[in-house]
Amino acid sequence: MGAQENGTPEERAQKRVKEYTDVMWHAATYVIVNAFLWGIDIIGGDGVNWAYWVTISWGIGLAFHIASYFLHENGLQNRRYQKFLAEEREADQGDAPRG
Repeated sequence: MGAQENGTPEERAQKRVKEYTDVMWHAATYVIVNAFLWGIDIIGGDGVNWAYWVTISWGIGLAFHIASYFLHENGLQNRRYQKFLAEEREADQGDAPRG
């Protein structure tokens, strides 16, 4: 599961750029669409009636997308894998018959 197993440096860099671009497009779309929806809701009279539901719901999804990006970017999953792998190998060595 090391970084070297996922392709060439160029492929890994391209994947990281795509992930970053996806998060940025998601955030930009969120802002633009929600601004439009809030405008419709406010102009429609009676103040704000429903736009906040879209903003909150979509905001939760966006927050998870951003969290996923940063957790992956920081290599949290790979560090955990390496830690658990070392623990399992150590446990296997402890179970091996000593001769």
